[in-house]
Amino acid sequence: MIRGAIVLCGGQSTRMGRDKATLPFGPESMLQRVVRLLTEVVAVRHVVVVAARGQALPDLPVGVIITRDEQEARGPLEGIAAGLRALPIEVDAAYTTSCDVPLLVPAFVEHMFAELSESSIAVPFDGTHHHPLAAVYRRSVLSAVEELLAINRLRPRFLFDEVATCEVEVQRLRAVDPELRTLENLNQPEDYLAALKIAGIPLSE
Repeated sequence: MIRGAIVLCGGQSTRMGRDKATLPFGPESMLQRVVRLLTEVVAVRHVVVVAARGQALPDLPVGVIITRDEQEARGPLEGIAAGLRALPIEVDAAYTTSCDVPLLVPAFVEHMFAELSESSIAVPFDGTHHHPLAAVYRRSVLSAVEELLAINRLRPRFLFDEVATCEVEVQRLRAVDPELRTLENLNQPEDYLAALKIAGIPLSE
């Protein structure tokens, strides 16, 4: 399997109060850090960053593909569609995440690719909720995503009902990410401060 990665960063960040993609996290921005961690698992030329129209981005490694949401404020399915369209043709499947998971564990990403097997999607599931932005999607699901977008069925759960989906029990993922940090996206300023503390990064940096 040739692996790719999609990073969604076009959200409005209203609860954080500023663009999370450019939020400092030590010497990097949050987006730069997430991309760097992903490139421990995925070739840099197979990483797609999906931004909002007109959104300014920090400098990214040469080879990273930048694309834009076709329509705004339509949730993660819109970003997943844009990312899948932009993937290089040789990529079979892509781990998809948001830019606000600076504590992402590369071994978690490796594990999710392994869980995909013959399925179209592998998604963490805690028994109640799915985690669509910590999941692996085959590029072949793009047509199903576009069909859902066309009829305004915007919840990722609708996609999981349409294609062969492997639900990965969240507790099993503790073997590679004991605290499940990869699933901790930062929505509020206090989440950001807590993540800096966990990473051992002084706020002044």
